[in-house]
Amino acid sequence: MPDTSPAIAGIAVPASHQHAPLLGDGSYQHDAGGVFRELYQAHGPIAPVLLPGRVPAWLTLDHRTLRRVTEDTVTFARNTLRWRLGPLLPSDWPLWPMLGGGQAHDCLLYAEGEAHRQRAGALSAALDAVDHGEFAARCQHISEHLLARVAPAGAAELMADYALQLPVLVMSWALGVPEEDSRDLPAHFAAMLSSGPEAISGRQRAREVVERLVARVRRRPGADVASRLAEHPLALSDRQLAEDLLVTYIAGHITTAYMIGNTAWLMLTDDRFTDTLRRGRLSVSDALHEVRWNDTPTQVFAGRITTRVTELGNYRIPAGDLVLLGLAAANTDPTLHPDPANTDPALDSAPAPASGVRDCRAYLSYSHGPHSCPRPARDLSEVMASTAIEVLLDALPGLSLACHDSQLRWAPTIWMRGLLALPVQFAPTSLSLGHPKGLPWM
Repeated sequence: MPDTSPAIAGIAVPASHQHAPLLGDGSYQHDAGGVFRELYQAHGPIAPVLLPGRVPAWLTLDHRTLRRVTEDTVTFARNTLRWRLGPLLPSDWPLWPMLGGGQAHDCLLYAEGEAHRQRAGALSAALDAVDHGEFAARCQHISEHLLARVAPAGAAELMADYALQLPVLVMSWALGVPEEDSRDLPAHFAAMLSSGPEAISGRQRAREVVERLVARVRRRPGADVASRLAEHPLALSDRQLAEDLLVTYIAGHITTAYMIGNTAWLMLTDDRFTDTLRRGRLSVSDALHEVRWNDTPTQVFAGRITTRVTELGNYRIPAGDLVLLGLAAANTDPTLHPDPANTDPALDSAPAPASGVRDCRAYLSYSHGPHSCPRPARDLSEVMASTAIEVLLDALPGLSLACHDSQLRWAPTIWMRGLLALPVQFAPTSLSLGHPKGLPWM
């Protein structure tokens, strides 16, 4: 339903947006996929939407349009300082942390052209130097220790006890953050992504962690991602280094945590995957691939700013407007599914990708174009997620959902899709753990 809340002073809602839906309202939280499909049917490949405070924006809804917007960096620029409504928005607008408000403007996410290429290259090089064998062993080690804590009880809450902890602990090791600093990061990241009143303070608390990291690696560099980035010939300032490390932390943690949760949920509730828990039919790899297509953790990504009047779909979009990337909508684009009867009741009747598409990696879960997630970051995230699920299935016998599927609730955020909680039950057990050489417990 349209947003009827008061507009922010000075923000005029244009005629094109008078009946636009509010992203993040109750219907969106209940069924974002349904909202995307309704918008596509009503508007085509791009639709007008409202953000909190009745702030107008545009949302891409198909694969081709998203690719066009992300590839054409001249017409659709990345730096949100170009957004004509930006100066009219209050500094405490809760979506600023995800749209480059404040210090975030100096992050590689919002750099353009050669500056972006250089900063993205420096980060990719720092991530690419992570030893994959040691990283995988660390993932295995931490996964086992987290599950050892809950195994004797025969019950656990997989999001809080496992999915939200594993990525932040593994990434803290890779980046060089001590355990005492990383302990509260999942809560800070959740606040930042909530689009609620805690978003600004959540970002600031997380940034303080990376500021301490920057100070440490300047004094005493080590064999970690932060130190390698600090020593790169690009010579980032302390502020730039902190911002680039923070976005790496946030993107790697929350998307991986929700990938683990969404995949575990799929394998616990979908008949095509439940046999996998007994080493039956479809594999963990199949489940992860399915989630990337149909239940991607990043639903909407912000954003691009039009530098000139441009035509998209059925609309003529003015210069200086905000275009949001509908990653989840692009993955379920009806034009990718030529057979209208090709629906999957196990996925809330959402169309499943045609077999030729399903078998490839054309999903846009990591975005697309020059500003998409760097390949080394994708690889590390996939190691974390696949290891987490494999260890989970091996460690907890008889794993099953401890509540009815309809009782599960999803995180209230515009940007992401992840479970607030995933209660499970299993046969109580005791895990025998070692301390591999070079992998002391955190």
